[in-house]
Amino acid sequence: MKIASGVLLRAATGDDLQGVIAVGQQTWPVTYGPIAGDDYVAMGLAKWWTADATIPAIRAGRVTVAEYDGDIVGMTSVGPLDGHLALWKLYVLPEFQSSGVGGMLMRAAIARARADGYDELVLSYLDGNDNARGFYEHYGFTETGRESTGGGVPDSVWVRLPLSEDQGDAVLDESDE
Repeated sequence: MKIASGVLLRAATGDDLQGVIAVGQQTWPVTYGPIAGDDYVAMGLAKWWTADATIPAIRAGRVTVAEYDGDIVGMTSVGPLDGHLALWKLYVLPEFQSSGVGGMLMRAAIARARADGYDELVLSYLDGNDNARGFYEHYGFTETGRESTGGGVPDSVWVRLPLSEDQGDAVLDESDE
């Protein structure tokens, strides 16, 4: 399915709150259930995918949504971390994965980091999330370390993408795949 050409990327507004939360509620069980278990999924949804957790990021202008046919089908959330820009969330509804939406969101996050003057974009994913690993490697991210999550949950794998003046242009110019 290739639908990316009909997708609108834009800053989230308060009206998008339920759509953004729904992306998390639909992606987390299928993404993390097999890797980290149902308890981890329940904890993550309760901690990171609520109105209280999401409203401040939307108000701060740190959430971008991918809209298709009037519905939120993907989103990102960014924020500063130790002098770099962290991509805290990049999620696309399961039925829209492999459609180019994730690539559009990633390129927008990279462009934002560069425009805001950051020297690199950092993020983490759970070890065992091979789809995420491959996606981030495709965009040039390299591993910088691992962090034990504890409780039988796989390690968080931290990766970075340097954003020097001459690096990243090929990624930003890619067509949606």
